[in-house]
Amino acid sequence: MTSVHEAAPSAPVPEHGLREPGHAQAEPRSWTMLSRALAVPLILALVCFLPAVIAAQPGTGVRDTAYWLQLVLTCYAGIRLATMILSTRRRLLQGVFWMFVYIAMGVAPFAQAVIGQTPTPMVGPRSDLVTAVALILVGCAAFDLGALLASRRPLRRRVAVRSGRRPAVAHRGRLGLLVLLAFAASGYYVLKVGGPAVFFTSRQEISASVAGSGVGSDGSNVGSAFLKGFGTVPALLALLFFTRRLVTSRAARRSPSAVLVWAGLLVLNVIVNNPVSNARYWFLTVLVSLLFTAFPSSAAMYRSVLAMGVVGALVLFPYADRFRYDSAGYRPVDSSSVFEPLATKDYDQTVMFANTITWVDTRGHAYGRQLAGTALFFVPRSVWSGKPEDTGVRVGQWMGMNMTNLSSPLWTELWVDFGAPGMVGGLALIGYAAARTDRRYARAVSRDGPGPGSVLAVTAPLVAGYTFILLRGPLLQSAGKLAVAALCLLLVTSFRRDVRRPR
Repeated sequence: MTSVHEAAPSAPVPEHGLREPGHAQAEPRSWTMLSRALAVPLILALVCFLPAVIAAQPGTGVRDTAYWLQLVLTCYAGIRLATMILSTRRRLLQGVFWMFVYIAMGVAPFAQAVIGQTPTPMVGPRSDLVTAVALILVGCAAFDLGALLASRRPLRRRVAVRSGRRPAVAHRGRLGLLVLLAFAASGYYVLKVGGPAVFFTSRQEISASVAGSGVGSDGSNVGSAFLKGFGTVPALLALLFFTRRLVTSRAARRSPSAVLVWAGLLVLNVIVNNPVSNARYWFLTVLVSLLFTAFPSSAAMYRSVLAMGVVGALVLFPYADRFRYDSAGYRPVDSSSVFEPLATKDYDQTVMFANTITWVDTRGHAYGRQLAGTALFFVPRSVWSGKPEDTGVRVGQWMGMNMTNLSSPLWTELWVDFGAPGMVGGLALIGYAAARTDRRYARAVSRDGPGPGSVLAVTAPLVAGYTFILLRGPLLQSAGKLAVAALCLLLVTSFRRDVRRPR
């Protein structure tokens, strides 16, 4: 079976077994020394300096239990993020998780607690906010516990030729099918919305064009979700696979056909996956996955994404919705402080968790119903009349909000269905899976990995970028593109026996 795979020289194997990829031995000495030099100022900046500057801002916030719990959560997430940045191993999924927690559930809610404003009003008692912050903190500890358990379980260290493992690689012929699917689906998407020019206007114009195309005319969002999903996801995945080939294979870089296909996919993604016509979180997925795929072994790029991501989220992200509406509907942010936008827009995760706790107190837990609606997102409402809506939408309607595009972070989704035990157990499993995936990704991009055709070397960066959407929620909104990505990966994935011998 032909696969996109080229043999690479294997690293020497010590007597005690295979060296685990991503270990400190593989880290350049210059970066190790630089990490030590940056350790103290980075930890002080994330854990001490930034929270102190926020605490000194003028505002009407009450310094009660919720305030101090939020400060503890911010410092805890800052310590864990600094650990991810300074680590000698590239932990993609864990690093993105702690970057999101530090920004969206640490710094931003802490600024809201100081200033005394929230992007979404809190309808319940103050005690529900205390419960929400405490549960977020417990969930973070559960995630860490799961990651710790994963690190205690060693990966298989048997020699590949003896273990007979069959790594997942991208089949060359099926990868060609993915490229054809990407151009066909994206081309259909472009034609449906009225041509390439529409993709450089605004998200409002794109939504209006999709609605006017007749897709989803039965009142269901399934048709429009699949149109957008197949119009954007196959193009991104094909670009990631070809980027992986060009980065790791000298023969591919010398092949005019491979370079031309990559250039065509790049132009296609500029049209359908640009930041003008797409949500900010999806463009973050595109950018992060492309950077991690193009620089799979670069410690500098890994650390830069995490460090600069904090700066971009605090300074640029609140202003990055310039193209959400057209010129008539756009309302620029008018603030006298860099922290004021954090308290007035976008970062509503903590307050929405508090509102959801109040909502659950009035109706009870769903016991898996919301999760079932996410898993069966493709079922039209005309077939399933009682199909659950997005958790954020349901809570927003209960609150009487006109705009119900509200966040429902992963903590909230688990809490609604399974309560505190399910939330703790779910986040522990997610931490375990993230840590195991990070370790397997380190092996996939090492010299002992399956080579340019490794599926995990592309999947892990994509999931790392999509983690922003999964953590922000609601899960039902994120299920469509995730399902399309899974179908595309099933299309190209092949399993082969690794017959190389370690030198």
